[in-house]
Amino acid sequence: MKPIISVALVSSLAISACTASNDPVYTQFYREAGALVDTGHFGNATANNTLIMTGEQGYTFDLANRFASEVITTVNFSFNSSVLDAGAQDALRQQANWIRQFPEVRFRVYGHTDAVGSAGYNKQLGLARARAVVGFLASQGISRSRLEAVASFGETQPLIVTQGRERRNRRTVTEVSGFVKSNPTVLDGKYAQIIYRDYVKSAEAPSQLSGITGSDLRTEQ
Repeated sequence: MKPIISVALVSSLAISACTASNDPVYTQFYREAGALVDTGHFGNATANNTLIMTGEQGYTFDLANRFASEVITTVNFSFNSSVLDAGAQDALRQQANWIRQFPEVRFRVYGHTDAVGSAGYNKQLGLARARAVVGFLASQGISRSRLEAVASFGETQPLIVTQGRERRNRRTVTEVSGFVKSNPTVLDGKYAQIIYRDYVKSAEAPSQLSGITGSDLRTEQ
């Protein structure tokens, strides 16, 4: 006589297995020690509330969109390297030209890797790439006090989902993160200066790099 297995029992076991596989506490046993100590989200809620209450978030969002639409924000790297090639340096010069227009604005550079290698090694490699970008921007006259290098993982934020080598995942992304000082709406003319510089800049001839995409800058497949 064949044993009778309850459908409900099978469903329950399947759900439990699925939940366990997605549970960070469960999966930490299959990852490096300390992988879940800081997932990069501590303090985000408080910071977000502060930005909303001061009105800074809206200005930051607008400038972030402008930056992303007017310059190449991503540069790519060779495998297991944090060296900036000629194409990356051209893109970063364009970023520096834009950043110089807005001395009140802070920026973050996020470093990414592909999925090859351990999480710990990739974290250091991503940080090295971000620091290389910060160093180059600093060489173009941008104050390091306005630039922050942040490491990320290729496994967590890949552009192309693959476990193998992928140049598009080996990248840094530069983003607007906020203002150097307090809310620009204070009565010191700071935001008016930004609008005025924008007006003057709009009359200038477009950069020779305009229209170039990240794919045009890639030299390695």
